[in-house]
Amino acid sequence: MLGPRLVVAGTHSGAGKTTVATGLMAALRRQGRVVASAKVGPDFIDPGYHALATGRPGRNLDPWMCGPSLIGPLAGRAASGADVLVVEGVMGLFDGAADGSPSSTADVAVALDAPVLLVVDCSSQAASVAALVHGFATFDPRVRVAGVVLNRLASDSHEAMVRAAIGAMAAPVPVVGALRRDERLSWRDRHLGLVPVAERPDEVAAALDHLADLIAERCDLDRVLAVAAAAEPLEVDDVPVPTRVGAARIAVAGGRAFTFQYPDNVEALEAAGAEVVPFDPLHDPALPEGIDGLVVGGGFPEVMAEALAANEALRRDVARRVADGLVTWAECGGLLWLARSLDGHPMVGALPVDAAMTDRLTLGYRTAVQQADSPLGPAGTVLRGHEFHCTATTPAGAALELTGRTGTGPGGFATPTVLASYLHVHLAGQPALAEAFVAAAAARRAG
Repeated sequence: MLGPRLVVAGTHSGAGKTTVATGLMAALRRQGRVVASAKVGPDFIDPGYHALATGRPGRNLDPWMCGPSLIGPLAGRAASGADVLVVEGVMGLFDGAADGSPSSTADVAVALDAPVLLVVDCSSQAASVAALVHGFATFDPRVRVAGVVLNRLASDSHEAMVRAAIGAMAAPVPVVGALRRDERLSWRDRHLGLVPVAERPDEVAAALDHLADLIAERCDLDRVLAVAAAAEPLEVDDVPVPTRVGAARIAVAGGRAFTFQYPDNVEALEAAGAEVVPFDPLHDPALPEGIDGLVVGGGFPEVMAEALAANEALRRDVARRVADGLVTWAECGGLLWLARSLDGHPMVGALPVDAAMTDRLTLGYRTAVQQADSPLGPAGTVLRGHEFHCTATTPAGAALELTGRTGTGPGGFATPTVLASYLHVHLAGQPALAEAFVAAAAARRAG
């Protein structure tokens, strides 16, 4: 049963919803509440901030990758044992995938029958904010905009003008918070968004502490909780889990360089029979002993290429084991690490490919069809995922036929024991992929 819940959405991607959502989580936790979190869409970085704020895993609700029918079950998993679920939206409230399929924050709010707190950037406007709020509140009758948080206000008089304009609306929306411009709330970012928490934990923790103070002072937390409590209890199913297909010991990369890993993916591998063993490619001299499989997700190896290159012992160990048939799955940053080089720095060399940073952001959902057998299944296996990177490999590879909003093209590398590509996959919506990978690793152990 899904209980109190709310969705924090923005009028646009820069409205400040991440700041408000994360601050609300931290402030409510300070009150002694058990707070659960989720992020609409495929983003890896924001859930790391959520996890720091709540002390619980940051989850994702992605209708495009997992299917609309799983949004309720995934939210139920995220909210298990919590007093309230705070869901941070993606982009603007109504923005979604280019193909028009359910994927927006609004779609998720409707699927969860959840009220929305709308974060509005009030910079350089006053009465116009009321027009924005009116438009967002009436654009889609399925969506309940139950409160507004005013962001980036310049002064008390600015706030008073905006509040007066909203109050004069034919159907006013309650203002539950009002935040001033504050440079201390501008967390560091770079080419793919915010800097992951794992890279600067002390700095982020200090900023989050200040943010929780500010949110507690400038937002009416009782009204926020009342908005969440107004959501009727929602019966949701359990998340389908993979069938246990065997026993295998699988190393999963972590540490500061590889922070992009959905908790649901680790749990899916475990449900299929894997013992997951973490390791840190920056510091560990070798892969864990007795492993049958290797998973290297995404992250920022391009930022730490020199340090990764310096760990020569691990690079040699991984190259040897992959060549010997270690069952391996690499996504995006993992692909870069397994390459021969990254921006001129030597990498593992398990793949005959070189990688480099570019000035072009590649971003979007992809439907991928395997063109060769891999540990995730035979040729013809279909994967749904997303790409998010500013690098390119030479050659690009042809293991997958990837279709997105701009067309179809090849990418990635595969053998019966390796799949390495830019594609990120969420296993909650594709449990058969977890079963295939664990089965391949278990077969290696048995063989």
